[in-house]
Amino acid sequence: MDVTPLKIPDVVLLTPRRFEDDRGWFQETWNARTLERAGIALDFVQDNQSLSRRAGTVRGLHLQVAPHAQAKLVRVLVGAVIDVAVDLRAGSPTYGEWVSAELSARNGAQLLVPRGFAHGFRTLVDDTEVAYKVDGFYDRDSERGIRFDDPALGIDWGGAGDIVLSQKDAALPAFEDLGPVAF
Repeated sequence: MDVTPLKIPDVVLLTPRRFEDDRGWFQETWNARTLERAGIALDFVQDNQSLSRRAGTVRGLHLQVAPHAQAKLVRVLVGAVIDVAVDLRAGSPTYGEWVSAELSARNGAQLLVPRGFAHGFRTLVDDTEVAYKVDGFYDRDSERGIRFDDPALGIDWGGAGDIVLSQKDAALPAFEDLGPVAF
């Protein structure tokens, strides 16, 4: 597996090797032993999966605060997304900055988003399925979020066309209104 730190080095792009033959391909998407050698040690406790019917669907930016903060390992099963992580760690030299990567069923890449980051994605094609592992259980009282289109963040969500948002995500606060969060 290739392990590539992004512009914010704690956010890592994991690209599993694919082994192809006449039947198709096989890839190992997570191997604790292999990734521990790369300095990544996580105990995942929950798997989540979503289907977004329309291209342009944005889910996020979401996070959970202490004591239920979550790291996420995100991958696309069908379709493609622009996946985004925003650094919310107080005192971090990259606080308020974001990184993104295109994840697709075709490229097999995965984004490892550590605790302390808001996370979201925009689908690039219809009927996109995203799966992600988390290292902390969902807790409604710990859930927070930031508007995806906050001009203070200036996130490039890629693609053109209409944005599809849930009512919940459309009502998320601006980055400056989030206030201090603990992870």
